[in-house]
Amino acid sequence: MYQYDEYDRALVRERVAQFRDQIERRLSGELSEEEFLPLRLQNGLYMQKHAYMLRVAIPYGTLSARQLRTLAGIARDYDRDYGHFTTRQNIQFNWIELEQVGDILERLAEVEMHAIQTSGNCVRNITTEAFAGVAADELLDPRPLAEILRQWSTVNPEFLYLPRKFKIALCAAQEDRAAVMMHDIGLYLYRDAAGELLLRVMVGGGLGRTPILSQQIREGLPWRHLLSYVEAVLRVYNRHGRRDNKYKARIKILVKALGIEAFAREVEAEWQQIKDGPAELTAAEYQRVAAAFVTPAYANLDEVDLDFGSALARDPGFARWVSRNVRAHRVAGYASVVLSTKPGASSPPGDVTSAQMHAIADLAEDFGFGEIRIAHEQNVVLPDVRKADLHGLYQRALSHGLGTANIGLLTDMIVCPGGDYCALANAKSIPIAQSIQQRFADQDALHELGELSLNISGCMNACGHHHIGNIGILGVDKNGSEWYQVTIGGAQGKASALGKVIGPAFSAAEIPEVIEGLVKTFSDYREVDERFVDTVQRIGLEPFREQVYRKTQVPA
Repeated sequence: MYQYDEYDRALVRERVAQFRDQIERRLSGELSEEEFLPLRLQNGLYMQKHAYMLRVAIPYGTLSARQLRTLAGIARDYDRDYGHFTTRQNIQFNWIELEQVGDILERLAEVEMHAIQTSGNCVRNITTEAFAGVAADELLDPRPLAEILRQWSTVNPEFLYLPRKFKIALCAAQEDRAAVMMHDIGLYLYRDAAGELLLRVMVGGGLGRTPILSQQIREGLPWRHLLSYVEAVLRVYNRHGRRDNKYKARIKILVKALGIEAFAREVEAEWQQIKDGPAELTAAEYQRVAAAFVTPAYANLDEVDLDFGSALARDPGFARWVSRNVRAHRVAGYASVVLSTKPGASSPPGDVTSAQMHAIADLAEDFGFGEIRIAHEQNVVLPDVRKADLHGLYQRALSHGLGTANIGLLTDMIVCPGGDYCALANAKSIPIAQSIQQRFADQDALHELGELSLNISGCMNACGHHHIGNIGILGVDKNGSEWYQVTIGGAQGKASALGKVIGPAFSAAEIPEVIEGLVKTFSDYREVDERFVDTVQRIGLEPFREQVYRKTQVPA
């Protein structure tokens, strides 16, 4: 994984000292809350319902065991003994006192971490998939380019005060596991017939109040123009994006207003002026950054491991876990493991206790090379595990509540903190998730249903990405009461789709019955091995709508 150089360390130390001073001025009353607001946001500090929330950056979702232990210490000493992993591969602490923030940032800096630009109207954490560098279907490791983007965008003065927040994601694999099409800029890496590395650039994606999937703006962009082309897009957005209405300020609204062709012409004109300038990447610069991502000392192993095969045969629970939580690796004899943060109703999705963080750090060192990844789905990935060690890892994961075999299934939900914490939320998310998890606790039934994503957001900001869940649940306010709107047919990946609303909203008490009705309709109409999203696409919304509203007796 990437190691800070002297410039990174100096920048983070200076930012910690600067923000500590700003905090002291706020506490003394020298700064008003209005003056402090933009300062704290660009340092990842939010004011929520009960306390400050600090969002810590995990660039492209990669952590060391040492860094995770530091996060565990922060959860224990400054929070309520847990942290919450987000869909953008960060971690949030929900119970922070303002006086403590400087000390927390000092701790983070000691292990090469920070909270810079995890909020505010700037370029946010650069993301890619959790299996970057190890996925069997990967063209190349996208993390060096993600790191180049991180360095370029961090405290870049031209883009610190954009019309609205800005998110960038990269994908270099056959399967898009980074939800690229819902980002402001999405980058697909590929090679042409001659082997040259090229970029397909997508712009204008985003969920929230106006969900829009990104559109292609450029095909065949040589990789060395990555920074200059992203800079051109940002300049056009910075110049023309709206600042009079925050609900219409995202780049997706500008692209929609201008049209993709007109927007592309603006970007092309801007790019022509800068493409051969200092932002052009060189092979030497790429190699400088890539050299920090050292390939682990993999053993020379056979693809087939007899001990692994024997464990599969004698332990049905392990076999089930392998079928859902283990992914193919590019190196023979190894696999990647997903540790589920969704054990059931006992724990909110994405929440991990300090004890579990220490356990994950131990597992990463005992069964891998001390590296950990955070997935878009709020789970934790151990990227390099010998197949011969998988059974032992599984048993230890189970003992720490991290071994649930539900990755990609209905209970592997993406859920925002919702009304329990967030001041923007219209409704609670966590109790809804728990009620569904209780209803669908039967593992046999879950595995029979197969791949099915369910995402929950507590408001239109869509932090739970409900629009792209096969089933999406959105909390809405109806005359001061919490209600829930349901969509079906959403999907992420290269075949991304936005879900469609099935009808009027439901009360919280009705939601488990609604999900059960959707699942029953799927089971009734499903063809052999068909996924939920494919059934919806084939038969349409009406059969699902009829079943759900007949069962809940709410008029369709």
